[in-house]
Amino acid sequence: MKKLVSLLAIVALSTTLLAGCNKATESTTSEATTDTAVESVQADPVDQKTVFVSPQWVKSVIDGNQPESSNYVILDAAWGDEADSTYTSVGHIPGSVHVDIASVEGEPMWNLLPADEVEKNMLAHGVTKDTVVILTGDDPSGTARVAYAYLWAGVENVKVLDGGRAAWTNAGYEFEKTSNKATPATSFGATVPVHPEYQLSIDTVKEKLEKEADTFQLVSIRSWAEHIGETSGYSYMDKAGEPKGAVWGKGGSDPYHMEDYVHADGTYITMDEMKTMLEELNLSFDKEMSFYCGTGWRASIPFLLMYQSGYTNMSMYDGGWYEWIADPSNPVQVGDPNSNDVVFTTVGELPDDKAVK
Repeated sequence: MKKLVSLLAIVALSTTLLAGCNKATESTTSEATTDTAVESVQADPVDQKTVFVSPQWVKSVIDGNQPESSNYVILDAAWGDEADSTYTSVGHIPGSVHVDIASVEGEPMWNLLPADEVEKNMLAHGVTKDTVVILTGDDPSGTARVAYAYLWAGVENVKVLDGGRAAWTNAGYEFEKTSNKATPATSFGATVPVHPEYQLSIDTVKEKLEKEADTFQLVSIRSWAEHIGETSGYSYMDKAGEPKGAVWGKGGSDPYHMEDYVHADGTYITMDEMKTMLEELNLSFDKEMSFYCGTGWRASIPFLLMYQSGYTNMSMYDGGWYEWIADPSNPVQVGDPNSNDVVFTTVGELPDDKAVK
């Protein structure tokens, strides 16, 4: 998550494979580990809308054995500058380029950046609507956040390495510590965002909660403690609770641990697993779902799962709890809304002592 990234070990692949990246990157150093097993990998093709892919599939793209091999970039997502990440200190997939998660979101509310800024930053990384973007990173929800932003913008083929660097390691592939620089693109090829419907504003959410309560679900992807108002979950949010009318969709033990959506090995849960989990909470996939969390990272995962499964009745309330508490008049609930142990009030009436110390 923001300003807190877990270090996952990764083993590397040789620089001899870099040429397969369609000249999307330039190598600026030469610290790659010597390749000991250069074997071309074959893997079954995947559908364009498939988001989560195996390390074998990614390696087969690098090796030139997929249709996507002709026009792709691999981006290693992390919060902050390259020097602040594990990109060169631990290593990365050969040919990959560091991308700052702040290239798609920013203050004051950590919403997605304005469309022109997202477009400018994508072009700087060689990304157009037709580029196959393969994302990986240390934080599953941070990587998902960038994937969601690119789909919103209009990139037509976005992939995420399922399991991240640990999966690459476990597959027996090597890493490099070479610092690669993207070859910028000049035109995205479409008006950004191509899919504005993937993002709901706070005003739209309020209207739907009021007028479409029977068909609209505002789904909180947060810990139980956050959901019932015991803690905000963040050091920079001093109020706790949920927007009035929100329903719980689980999320893990806190903003930095996504046990409900990420397996112990770092792979994402499947759509079947998510569907079982949410239906047990009485959520309906026949209704519209808009996911949110604190600022948008965690909520990106269920959005991507639904996207790759062919659903179209989902979106993200991008502002999350952080934006909701910016207005003292916004209605909130504190406690379990499915019990008598719930209080309905406003942001302005909430105590200011719920930040994580």
